[in-house]
Amino acid sequence: MLSVVVLISGSGSNLLALLKAAENPLYPVKIVAVGSDKDAPGLEHAELFEIDTFVVQPERFSDRNQWGQALLANVLHHQPDLVVLAGFMKILPEGFVSALSGKLINTHPSLLPEFKGAHAVRDALQAGASKTGVTIHFVDAGVDTGPVIVQEELQIIPGESEAQLHERIKEIERALLVRTVENIALGKIK
Repeated sequence: MLSVVVLISGSGSNLLALLKAAENPLYPVKIVAVGSDKDAPGLEHAELFEIDTFVVQPERFSDRNQWGQALLANVLHHQPDLVVLAGFMKILPEGFVSALSGKLINTHPSLLPEFKGAHAVRDALQAGASKTGVTIHFVDAGVDTGPVIVQEELQIIPGESEAQLHERIKEIERALLVRTVENIALGKIK
């Protein structure tokens, strides 16, 4: 059984997909804790599933590295085999990333290396791209630069709004994340 800590910053739709999957006794994953950088609405999902939560707010620390150390201590307290960034919208300090090297994955709403950063959906539309998608990748010290684990492509519908496209991306992202974490648990992804 793969033990997982999930880090979120928002509504937690990817988290909810993982929590629902983990309800199935045949899904080889246990969500042991959910953390955030703020009082995110998605923490309510964890509470409904009786999963431990923690919040480590960056503004309570004098610098990013101190915040990263406190966040890491909270994560490591739960002894996870894997840490999933599921809509976690803060750039993590290098010390945090290196301490979890090979055990830290992220979801991103584009086909990396295209459209890195926090506004990937908007950037794809502004660039006139005909396709985008979802990437799940290992996290390294860069922003959305870690090794790609899996990608799924999505055609952009002409005239589609950013909100409409983002919703279609999220549907793919949830399913892809659930499958990817399962494949990590089964040893199909190293």
